[in-house]
Amino acid sequence: MIQDRFGRVHDYLRISLTDHCNLRCFYCMPEEKYAFAPASRLMQTEEINTLAKLFVSQGVKKIRLTGGEPLVRKDAPEIIACLGQLGIELAITTNGIRIDEMMDELIQANVKAINISLDTLEREKFLKITRRDLFDRVKRNIDLALQHQIRLKINVVVMKGLNENEILDFIELTRDNRLEIRFIEFMPFSGNRWTSNQVFTLQEILLKAAERYEIIPLPQEPNDTSKKYKVPGYIGSFAVISTMSEPFCGTCNRMRLTADGKLKNCLFSKGETDLLTALRNGEEILPLIQQNINEKAKALGGQFSGVFESIDTAALENRSMITIGG
Repeated sequence: MIQDRFGRVHDYLRISLTDHCNLRCFYCMPEEKYAFAPASRLMQTEEINTLAKLFVSQGVKKIRLTGGEPLVRKDAPEIIACLGQLGIELAITTNGIRIDEMMDELIQANVKAINISLDTLEREKFLKITRRDLFDRVKRNIDLALQHQIRLKINVVVMKGLNENEILDFIELTRDNRLEIRFIEFMPFSGNRWTSNQVFTLQEILLKAAERYEIIPLPQEPNDTSKKYKVPGYIGSFAVISTMSEPFCGTCNRMRLTADGKLKNCLFSKGETDLLTALRNGEEILPLIQQNINEKAKALGGQFSGVFESIDTAALENRSMITIGG
């Protein structure tokens, strides 16, 4: 069992497969020219499998593959197949562009849950956000995932002045579709030019939803990172991840393994532990994992309080989102 000094048991591992992506979302990737990590610095298929097995032996029950865009890795099918044999819940977060090419592999690996990132339902705005003209393909692949009855969530990063006017349209998707829309408060990372006045908070999202809908709260599950809601009579539901306005760190059970093999105990943590180099050198890995988790801060990586309006982004120490893993 992997437990921190606050008694939080960590049984959920997020593994980033790559920092490469076939989109260029401005809040995830720095706008300046970005140098992707060379393949030699990334975990290879067998190294990912070895580390995943080690975490599973210590009680990890769920693994989520992220990126970058995890499905752009050429060996993604092999990685997914290996992890699908570990007897854990396997999930993936993707921009949705390659789902049609990978659907057979995902089904064979018993992937039960897919999160697709989609911040707008407008084609022109999609191009503005992602800098790629692939909106129609993402929409088709959302429909494809629904046809295969995969548990589907749509991740929507809400930014004031950009897409908060689409909140009601996203909720309307839950009328006839068995999916969950997850509204995510805009968070600060290296290079994404975050400012507090861009954050559209949980309470603002709920007020916007109430303009059209009666909404009812749904029961919370242990370790939930979101607050869940439903419009009565609608098939699907929606949720809000309120990292900035109402953090949920007290029940955190998550660990993050970056594509270059660094363990982060929090999305906002300064410190990292290099598991990949240790693995390649034949060193003991378990003590490194436990030390890393023992150093986990009580909340938000120890970098800022829950008062997001006072955050000094220049003082934050972290990677860009694409190098951490979404």
